[in-house]
Amino acid sequence: MNDYSYLMKGIVPLSTDSSTLISSSKYLNDSRLRDWVSTHMLRRNGPDVPTPSDSIQLVLLLRQIQDIDHINALFAEERKKNAALDAWFEEGYASTFQRDDLAQYAPGTVGNIFYRQLVDNDLQVDIVPPVKARNDYEYFNFRAGQQHDLEHILGGGGFDFIGEVVPYYMRLANLFVHLSPELAGELSVFSILGSTRIITRAVLHYPQTWLTVLDAVERGAKVGRESDPIFLMRYEEVFHMTPEDARAHLGIRGVRIADTAAASAEWN
Repeated sequence: MNDYSYLMKGIVPLSTDSSTLISSSKYLNDSRLRDWVSTHMLRRNGPDVPTPSDSIQLVLLLRQIQDIDHINALFAEERKKNAALDAWFEEGYASTFQRDDLAQYAPGTVGNIFYRQLVDNDLQVDIVPPVKARNDYEYFNFRAGQQHDLEHILGGGGFDFIGEVVPYYMRLANLFVHLSPELAGELSVFSILGSTRIITRAVLHYPQTWLTVLDAVERGAKVGRESDPIFLMRYEEVFHMTPEDARAHLGIRGVRIADTAAASAEWN
């Protein structure tokens, strides 16, 4: 029998009076999140549980697990030293355009690409109902939802399951470049868990797609590291531009386009 005692040394058995599982991690302590992680990191894809439903379940869980007051306090501290972020919150801009408003833009423009994606897939602009933000945390997440599809277009992520990895890693890198680590960490919990389900499933069940997934991670992270603050960008002002011109205008750099549609089809 192999002796692994060297690798196991330093482990200290702990005792507790608790009659239930408990740890120093609020994420590990939540049985619903444990179930979400074990299910969606390990499962295969299937039509009985469409993959977009994974993420909305996660969003709803994290709203209950994370300390929203603490995140708002971190935002307040960040605003004191980040004038651009403070001005962004003060303005509180929100999109009001609808799908038909995009029909005016010429082929090849950001607006037209977004319009075709919506029409061809029978989608509307508001995938989730709009809400009136009551604090910085809610506004940040509200704008992130409005920006997401446009991050696909301008960051080079396809509108398919593996293509989702690109905007995930754009934000995972970009937030840590432009915000304090603790705040960036709090804002990245959804992205790290949501993206990792794609990574683990690729290796466990769809290994023929792994290099495509890994490439998407690398492409998204490169854009996030090299670009201006993505979360502050107003994509609505570049609808009339080509993606190349829009990237130059907004400060999005490091984009490399790759087709992930064929690999994503292997997941269905």
